[in-house]
Amino acid sequence: MATAHDHRPSSRPHLPRHSASAPGRDGTGPDVVVGSPAITAVRAADVAVAGLRVLLGFVFLWAFLDKTFGLGYATANGKGWVDGGSPTKGFLSHVHVGPMAGTLRGWAGEAWADQLFMLGLLGVGLALILGIGLRLAALSGTAMMALMWIAEWPPAKHLDSGKPTASTNPFTDYHVVYAISLIALAAIAVGSRLGLGALWARLPIVRDHRWLL
Repeated sequence: MATAHDHRPSSRPHLPRHSASAPGRDGTGPDVVVGSPAITAVRAADVAVAGLRVLLGFVFLWAFLDKTFGLGYATANGKGWVDGGSPTKGFLSHVHVGPMAGTLRGWAGEAWADQLFMLGLLGVGLALILGIGLRLAALSGTAMMALMWIAEWPPAKHLDSGKPTASTNPFTDYHVVYAISLIALAAIAVGSRLGLGALWARLPIVRDHRWLL
């Protein structure tokens, strides 16, 4: 015989049999249902930031390759670093505006300047593409972008000679955008998204020195 208890609604909600729960973003337990719009949005965001990381890394890596081997883009054939050319001389020797113009011209073509510049391009490029050492990449990449911004000095409308600088914005140019992107990518630790960040973080030296993340 049926009793009142037979018709009492269950106090536990039932998920559809084809659904499954996924761990929350903090890893503490179920948060969203697999296949839900929330999961789809998270995956799309992961792909987007990983794509930004890899593409920005290729900007730095390509600059290194072109300047090293003279691939005929920014660096003419036969003028690469391996051919005896200087990666810094062409740019820094033509700095004629800004508070560091004289200093930067003095650095042009110096062996230490070439080596540091090329090491920075290679290191930042590989770090971003692989998803490792993003904090170091952000620090060194931002320093490089700051110096290049000062060399071009967007606030100036005219060079020291009086010729127009062709500056289109007194502050924000691609150097600023690259620097902010580097800082943002490091801040949100995107190395494990389509990268080797998770493996890198488990290395003993990285566990002991978190600034290497």
